[in-house]
Amino acid sequence: MILGIGSDLANIDRIEGTIARFGARFLTRVFTAQERAKADSRPRALAATYAKRWAAKEACSKALGTGLRMGIAWRDMAVSNLWTGQPVMHLSGWAAERLAHMTPAGHGAVVHVTLTDDYPWAQAFVVIEALPLCAPVVPPLPAQHAPQDPPSS
Repeated sequence: MILGIGSDLANIDRIEGTIARFGARFLTRVFTAQERAKADSRPRALAATYAKRWAAKEACSKALGTGLRMGIAWRDMAVSNLWTGQPVMHLSGWAAERLAHMTPAGHGAVVHVTLTDDYPWAQAFVVIEALPLCAPVVPPLPAQHAPQDPPSS
């Protein structure tokens, strides 16, 4: 079942200007060390990388149903990437507590995130899904519907 959906659109030039104006003070307030390392590894796409992660945090806070209030800190939400490049959202602190509170008993929450950018815009969507912890047992198909072995030659 879907627990929350959030989206956000960030202007890459605005993020780049904020970085130029506030530098490390802004970056360490909003982004985790891992997120900063990811952006630093992409110097040609530095601002776009930060803008996508900014949008992901905004989208996640919306999917949590709170926005950036009620104790959620920017670094309570962090984006990393699997080896395939797929982005993954990690929650800690109050964001993780909020997620636990909104997840029904007997379910585990999965936070799906997708990111994209097309200069000057960066966009993120977050969907929070609750999945049953124990999948129901599916009875085997009756013999007449079971897959058959191919005839031997």
